Amino acid sequence: MVSTIKELEKAALEIRKNLLKLCSIQSIHIGGDLSVADVMTVLWQYQMKYDPSDIHAEERDRFVLSKGHASAVTSFNQAMIGCFDADDVIKEYATDGGRFSMHSCNLVNPYVEVSTGSLGHGFPIACGIAAGLKLKGNFQSRVYVVMGDGEQSEGSIWEAAMNAVHYKLGNLIAIVDLNGLEADGPISELTGLGDIAQKYRAFGWSVQECDGNNIAELKAQFDRLPAPTSETPTVLICHTVKGKGVSFMENQTKWHAGKLTQEQYESAVSELTREFQNKWGID
Repeated sequence: MVSTIKELEKAALEIRKNLLKLCSIQSIHIGGDLSVADVMTVLWQYQMKYDPSDIHAEERDRFVLSKGHASAVTSFNQAMIGCFDADDVIKEYATDGGRFSMHSCNLVNPYVEVSTGSLGHGFPIACGIAAGLKLKGNFQSRVYVVMGDGEQSEGSIWEAAMNAVHYKLGNLIAIVDLNGLEADGPISELTGLGDIAQKYRAFGWSVQECDGNNIAELKAQFDRLPAPTSETPTVLICHTVKGKGVSFMENQTKWHAGKLTQEQYESAVSELTREFQNKWGID
């Protein structure tokens, strides 16, 4: 497990570099992958109880990707903890017979808890898993579900939110990647999402908010989560920047998905590396 801020930021840098390498080979949903990269890094490299050598251990934490298009950043995080090699993700992504693609699929990748893709579906599934754990008497495991902000307009999201409170699923941790943009433009102009924190509070959830691109803040938020025995579900609303870390991608709808030229790839990697080195005084 990675524990220091510097180690986690280094891990996030490597995750982003792998994402950019894949994006230089083929089109991926790079904007949303980069916005949630820090969240995923702290979750997978620091927070979750998950042993790649015993993926069916009853005491493990469960992960559900409701934000289906963030499959690449999930896979690179799983590679970093030893599920497979990062090069495997790059070689097999969107290939016939490959284990990795635009949406995570447990039919070909055993490290995927459930197959997801259609937005708004992963959250209800996560609620079901959390309820099942309680019924089985497992009060030590949590269920983490990562959602996008665009899918918050799905009715199934709010049905699940009510269900989680009714069944006192304090072992459920919902994470919202709130980057403010979806494929067709700004969320504020398309879905009228409004104050999402207020909405979850009205439904009875415990709400935590933070800068989702700040590793130190994220780590602190995970450290203060209630115990899995809690009876109130928690939502962590992460305010992020779409395309975070690559200046020509940040807050640009056109980079919801796309492919990098070699020049763009080299420029993006150089920018990310330089920022990390400057922050930590590395020559």
